[in-house]
Amino acid sequence: MALQDRLRDVENRLEQACARSGRRREDVRVIAVTKYVSTATAEAVVREGVAHIGENRWPDAKAKWEALGGQAVFHYIGSLQTNKVKDVIGKFDYIHSLDRLSLAEAVQKRAHALDLSVPCLLQINISGELSKHGLDPEAVKPFLEQLRTFDRIKPVGLMTMAPYESEPEATRPVFRALRQLKDELNASSALDEPLTQLSMGMSNDFEVAVEEGATWVRLGTVLVGKEEIEEG
Repeated sequence: MALQDRLRDVENRLEQACARSGRRREDVRVIAVTKYVSTATAEAVVREGVAHIGENRWPDAKAKWEALGGQAVFHYIGSLQTNKVKDVIGKFDYIHSLDRLSLAEAVQKRAHALDLSVPCLLQINISGELSKHGLDPEAVKPFLEQLRTFDRIKPVGLMTMAPYESEPEATRPVFRALRQLKDELNASSALDEPLTQLSMGMSNDFEVAVEEGATWVRLGTVLVGKEEIEEG
């Protein structure tokens, strides 16, 4: 399927998911996950009007960032090692995977050096899978209270990854639980400003995520395809 056809198909599915859940289409944004495609494909996606690019490793993202810097909003969506923070802060507009104090300290230090404020989403392991990164739900409120001392980190939302399910409907409890957690946190005293973003839903389950309140969906294969790429 050609890129334009995949984009049309995704758009139709998003519109239908929004209609089913009584949401406005403009309240859901698409992040094109381009880690398995070439820089040329990433550029084509941006030309087609998808302004958000998601990557999970700086070496893979470097050529795309150099080609598209200033034309797209870059999201770091993978687990971030503290020793890689220096490569990421200042290049990525959003970090979706803040999940521990040591990482917050590294982000704070680098952002301070660059005189930046970094919008971050906390990665939450809602499903409890041992293979998944992220904070346990009960650890989120204390972590947010710790973040109050980090003036260069701006918590804007929550992120999670649901288990892969052959029936996407089976992911609904995970997405619903993340939305409920956001609502509970916003009603608590842990935040100076409310969390507004929910980054959840991927190629297999994004429609369910939208129905449960996703504001960003992270779409790879269903949107941009997958290629054998050779880029240094």
